[in-house]
Amino acid sequence: MRIDLHLHSTASDGSLSPSALVWAARSGGLDVIALADHDTCTGVEEARRSLASHVHVIPAIELSTTLDGNEQHILGYFVDHQHDALSEYSDCAASRRLERLAGMIEKLRPYGVRLTLDEVVKMSEPGTRMLGRPHLARALAQRGYVQTVSEAFDRFIGDHGPAFLPTDLLTTSEGIALIHKAGGVPVWAHPRMSSIEKHLPHMIACGLNGLECYRPSATAAEVVQLETIARTHNLLTTGGSDWHGTWQGRLGDFFVGPDEVEGLLEIGGM
Repeated sequence: MRIDLHLHSTASDGSLSPSALVWAARSGGLDVIALADHDTCTGVEEARRSLASHVHVIPAIELSTTLDGNEQHILGYFVDHQHDALSEYSDCAASRRLERLAGMIEKLRPYGVRLTLDEVVKMSEPGTRMLGRPHLARALAQRGYVQTVSEAFDRFIGDHGPAFLPTDLLTTSEGIALIHKAGGVPVWAHPRMSSIEKHLPHMIACGLNGLECYRPSATAAEVVQLETIARTHNLLTTGGSDWHGTWQGRLGDFFVGPDEVEGLLEIGGM
């Protein structure tokens, strides 16, 4: 069984629609995926209707939270994707993300960038619910201000770039509580090793259930460290590609096995 528990569609900042993502997952040999769009579950229903007999889609979400001034992403697995609290949060998040993007566009003006929010929206994929930095980066590349999406992040809109603004939607404790309220399992997405010692005790106290240990960018040494930390704190281990589009490679090239994410699958009755 091949599993990828961290995928994005055009409901947030991925390049494929939810249904096309499922077809791509099937083509890449994946058996189980989690659709974990940023701050929304609007793509889950479409994804679950696609190839249901071939690819199992776990309903999930990736919440953008803030802790001590730093953005920390919390994955929520097996959430009730139609839960009222999640829907209300997503409506608010969509508006706040537009405000954030407008602020970043304004901060780009001293660098000769002449984009408007409407232009970024029009250049985004149809059906996009949550606009974020990748949409702005792609617009910058399409308009020729940068050569690549990576350059946009490196020069302007990365975490330490001159045009960066934090998402600032929820505190981490609020995000973890929201996932629990929607019946889900909160997992810390792509945690930095430098942040774990500082923040993990607080997150566990707030109800964190797991760590994302397996991802393409993690070294073998980092994986062992994360697994050890998870065992020490009785946390679940999860893994996924954090795939947004073909510029990251072929969907299915990275996967985890059932043994690596056994605890989470058991919670979901799989």
